[in-house]
Amino acid sequence: MASPDTHSPTASTPVLSIRHITKTFPGVIANNDISLDIERGQVHCLLGENGAGKSTLISILAGMQQPDEGLIEFEGVKTNITSPRNSMDLGIGVVYQHSTLISTMTVLENLMLGDTGSVRLDRKGASARLAELSELLGSKIQGSALASDLALGQQQQVEIAKAMWKGSKILILDEPTSMLTPQAISGLERSVARLKNQGLAIVFITHKLREAYSVGDEITVLRQGRVVKNISAEEMQRSSEEQVRSLVLGAMFGDDIDAAGKSEIAEEISGSVESHRVRPDKSFSGLAPALVLDGVSSAESMTETPVREASLQIYPGEVLGVAGIDGHGQRHLAELVAGQRKPSNGKVLLDGEDISGLGVRGRQRLGIRYVTDDRMHEGIVGDLSVAVNLVLKRIGAAPFWKYGRMNRSAVEEEATSLVELFDIRSPSVQTRAGTLSGGNIQKLLLARELTDEPKVVVFNKPTYGLDLKTVSKVRAIVKNFAGEGGSVLLISTDLDELVELSDRIILISNGRLAGEVRNDSPHTAERVGELMLGPEAA
Repeated sequence: MASPDTHSPTASTPVLSIRHITKTFPGVIANNDISLDIERGQVHCLLGENGAGKSTLISILAGMQQPDEGLIEFEGVKTNITSPRNSMDLGIGVVYQHSTLISTMTVLENLMLGDTGSVRLDRKGASARLAELSELLGSKIQGSALASDLALGQQQQVEIAKAMWKGSKILILDEPTSMLTPQAISGLERSVARLKNQGLAIVFITHKLREAYSVGDEITVLRQGRVVKNISAEEMQRSSEEQVRSLVLGAMFGDDIDAAGKSEIAEEISGSVESHRVRPDKSFSGLAPALVLDGVSSAESMTETPVREASLQIYPGEVLGVAGIDGHGQRHLAELVAGQRKPSNGKVLLDGEDISGLGVRGRQRLGIRYVTDDRMHEGIVGDLSVAVNLVLKRIGAAPFWKYGRMNRSAVEEEATSLVELFDIRSPSVQTRAGTLSGGNIQKLLLARELTDEPKVVVFNKPTYGLDLKTVSKVRAIVKNFAGEGGSVLLISTDLDELVELSDRIILISNGRLAGEVRNDSPHTAERVGELMLGPEAA
């Protein structure tokens, strides 16, 4: 790395300049000739769909990847960022989308993990640094609190403090509001404003345009690894939100979507809970619940939070949403319904019948299906064809199997029909499923689980990591299934998604169901947020 004392940056020198950065992987150009400047005291928002190149660019700035071509200048000095330690030493702090905190440690212990400069840890000095950062962020962070006891907004504040622990000149926030409540988002925006006013440069990565317009001084749009639009600070100041939205949508999608699709995606990309229309208040009076969990618990687990005495009902035609911090028992809840996990106590009832003792196959035959959040490993067999994966849950059943052997023509005919119906983009039904994109794998799972007369479907984070066009399609599929009388248990860490799709939303915390909100007002997200807030919210 070039020595920083060979050059004295001026106030007008960007804190970070990226010039013609290119990074390729086998068969993919992740970053293609990217150039941009990051200025002191500004929030530079980076927008783009999944696969646009944002994550690769973050990895390069964090020192986890090195570019194939191009150069990086830090405060006017050509710099090679060769490692994460090198990146941190320069003053680049990164807050990733998912928490990196160790749940069994206190806040202070998490923050001290990177203090490797001496044999003995300086707890007194660390406490003073935490107090300093708390004041800078405008939040109250208790060093003695366990990370597992923090609300999402508090976790986010600790993650920012961790990124800035040794002094940062640039703070990179990767989708920082994706799992936050409206209250926590407001707190984050206040902290960002305070940091900006202190002269910090902030890279704010998001796919929500209203968020970018609200906090950003400048916006850069990436598409297929390229910079396709830069809206300067001067242009942002003289443009309305509607004008900025039009520019961003045109840059992100061009002519790839029709007017109707653009309208749907425009609502999604706006990222505003306020924009959600109030859902009609469905009445389920007089109906018997399709699925009942009565005091159900799962066995203790070394690595996952079990479910503790959960009771719920889902009615025909209802979407019951499950909100909460990821890892608080959601997976056990899904598997208890699907039959992958037997309850240690309590009962699971389908149409009034006790099915607690049935496994996955038995429950599938009765109409219970599970769309897992682990698409690649649990959802498909990557080495098998698209066709076989589409009938995987019906192995041995007619007409796909005869005399113990697969009826290839029947399998291919069914697969061809489902590929067309669910718009699965695949070269052929004989293509290996593992070679499909994440969005097409998700549509494959939906096609498989929503055929053969399903009654109850568990959707576990059904749109996580998908591009906006596929998100729109998947959400429409969930709505249509419920609209036709199906019962849905929707587990999601995206509050906007829960508000858009759910009739009721319940909160899961430390494996327990801890409250319910009916989705019958414009303030549903705020009411869910109140349930999710910890005892000392940031």
